[in-house]
Amino acid sequence: MKKDWKPGTMIYPLPAVMVSCGGEPSEYNILTVSWVGTICSSPPMCYISVRPERYSYPILRKEMEYVINLTTGEMAYATDWCGVVSGKDHRKFEEMRLTPGRASVVHAPLIEESPLCIECRVKEVLALGSHDMFVSEVVNVKADEKYLDPQSGAFDMRRAGLLTYVHGNYYGLGELIGHFGWSVKKQA
Repeated sequence: MKKDWKPGTMIYPLPAVMVSCGGEPSEYNILTVSWVGTICSSPPMCYISVRPERYSYPILRKEMEYVINLTTGEMAYATDWCGVVSGKDHRKFEEMRLTPGRASVVHAPLIEESPLCIECRVKEVLALGSHDMFVSEVVNVKADEKYLDPQSGAFDMRRAGLLTYVHGNYYGLGELIGHFGWSVKKQA
């Protein structure tokens, strides 16, 4: 038997990502975001949703570019910390000993410690209520070579130890259950 709950955001797990922003080193900041996802594959588009009162919000609105940095179990402490303290009061890159790297297309820094960095350019900002959604085109992806399969060139997300977020808690990825299409693949 199922019980009714009030409407809420219960679509979990979500990626726990750190979004880096800023057009020059003096304004570089990191915010942790779980309201993030894919919108379209061609052209590649994604979104992040950010509260307007967040310190990074005016930076994002001014620059209209950012980098989504996937996080790992090793980055869990920094991921949480960057989500609960304000860039107004802290220099997050320095205090968490994270390295701002040069993105290939956007001006925002990437986080060198991240295994996969997704460079984004904002196409539209939608005011939705508690959060504004930054609808963005993916203009480049940078992957750490140590996580690329030497045969296929594919990024090995499991080996990277990616971090997920579930209703206030952080988790790693679980065991592999199947691959896309395995349910209809003919048995040999």
